[in-house]
Parts: sequence; C-alpha cells; structure tokens
Amino acid sequence: MNPEKHPPINPFFAIIIGIFAVSTASLLIRQAQLYAPSIVIASFRLGAATLLITPIVIGKRRQELGSITKSEYILALLSGAFLALHFAAWIKSLEYTTVASSVVLVSTAPLWVAMLSPFTIKEPLTKPIIFGLLFVIGGVILVTFSDTCVWNGYNFSCPSMEEFLRGEAFMGDVLALIGAVAASIYIIIGRSLRSRVSLLSYVFVVYGMAAVILCIFMLVSGNSLVGYPTEAYFWMLLLAVIPQLFGHSIFNYALGYLSAAFVSISLLGEPVGSTILAYFFLGEVPTPLKILGAGLILAGIYIASRVNVQRVQSESVTSQIKLAREE
Repeated sequence: MNPEKHPPINPFFAIIIGIFAVSTASLLIRQAQLYAPSIVIASFRLGAATLLITPIVIGKRRQELGSITKSEYILALLSGAFLALHFAAWIKSLEYTTVASSVVLVSTAPLWVAMLSPFTIKEPLTKPIIFGLLFVIGGVILVTFSDTCVWNGYNFSCPSMEEFLRGEAFMGDVLALIGAVAASIYIIIGRSLRSRVSLLSYVFVVYGMAAVILCIFMLVSGNSLVGYPTEAYFWMLLLAVIPQLFGHSIFNYALGYLSAAFVSISLLGEPVGSTILAYFFLGEVPTPLKILGAGLILAGIYIASRVNVQRVQSESVTSQIKLAREE
C-alpha cells in the first residue's frame, strides 16, 4: 500500500535533520511551562500538528485513508495511544528534573526497542546494532552521571541511593523512563505500519489519535486549551511545528526504509543536540563527562548505521536493475 517505493530523500540525511528538530523540544517545553500546565502543552502540540497537516492529507491522501484496512487502523490508533503516553509522561517529567536528565532517560527507548523487536516484529539484532547499543549504553550512563556526580581531579563522588530516591528529581526520572517505554512501543508499531502506509496518512491518524487522548486527559484533570497568555501559544506552536511536524515526522519517514532499532538509536542524538542548544541559548556548559558520553552516543549511532547504509544501497541497485529489465 505504501507508494514510497524508493526514498525521495536520503533517509540518513533526513535523520540528521530530524535529530536537530527534536533537540529543540525540551527548550521549547521549558519556555511554554512558564505559562501553561504540561498536559495542556502536550495536547496543544499534538492537536496543532494534526490540524496543520489535515488540509494536505485530505487533498493528497483521501483515497488511501479509505483503503487502509481495519487492522491497520487499529495498529495506528494503538500507536497514537502510546505516543500520547510518551508525551504526557516526558513533558511532565521536565517539571521535576533537569533537561539533561529527562532527555537522556527518555532516550533509552532503543534499549526497549532492541529487547522487544525480535518478539514483536521479528526484526533480529545484527552485530553492528548490538555494538552500537553497547556504545550508546555507555554514553547514556556517562551523561546521566554527569548530572548527579562530581568529578574533581582524581576525586569522583556520587550521592547515596537514599538521597537519589528522595525528592522530586526521582519522580521526574521515573516519568521520563515511562515515556521511553511508551516511545519504544510507538516506534515498533510504526515500523510495522510504515512499510504499508504512506507517511502523511500514518502521522495523520497517529497524531490525531494521540491528540484526542491527551485532550481527554486534559479535560478530566480540569484544564483547558484557552485562557493562557500569547507567549504560551507562541512557544506551543513552535513545539508543534519544529520538533513534532518536522522532527517526529522525519523519523516516521525514516521508518519506511530503515530498521526500528536504528531509527530508535538515532533518537539518542537528541540529548547531544539538546546539550548543544542549552549551551548557546541557556548558557549551560557541558562537563567533560557529558561530552565523553555524547561522543560515545554518536559513535554508537555511526556503528549501527553501517548495516543500514549497505542494505539501502543494495536495495537501490537491485531496484534499478529490475526497472532496467522491465524497460
């Protein structure tokens, strides 16, 4: 059903743009949280993104929406439910913990994808992806320690477990991890559907479902989408356009050509991008430990990408040969 037989845009180049786009999310959320509750921000983000693409979907994908099977709709709606849980938990976590900790923990989604993929979508773990995951795990650990531990010369000290579990930071960390698990299931379902459904149709149904669920949660919690200052809507609109429409849609595009494990590993570029943006816009200087961790994450993404580069190139050559024979 998917009309995108050949990538119109190199999926690896798209991944780079997607990483930059999603890296702006935490900064935009922090600005919006100065004026509106987290559940309102999440609802507006998905709702505005859905409304913005509705005219395009109706004009270009109306026929495809009617041809999507019932089982595919059910999977898309399920994907939207987990996407809603991901945003609700992660955005709320930014109220309790630091941007770096929240983004790093929510970016552990690839670990859950790697463990679930062989049992759900029968996508095996190749050696490059396994090695990439090892680098990524090491990088995530270092970045996490950089926010809680102090490294002065030869002295390295961390707070006790009791101190770590006490206070709001722990709640924020737990919410970020819940967001990571929800994101991993969203990615796995997306990998299954994106090979059969075009990008526009997929994101329209998934984003729309997520928006409806979040709006229900928002109303039940006694909140509303109206009555906030202009600044709130400015930041929330930027959040809907840049990280959501461009960022997440680009990753959904990549899922049509690359493995779920690799796309999820690429999402770990977000902590790196967020750290860089925080340095320029918030004056947060990354520690040597965080820089080392970011380097390991990038190395993991590169290692895991090699097998996908070879596969896409091979499929492209095969397709060209087949077309030449048909002509």
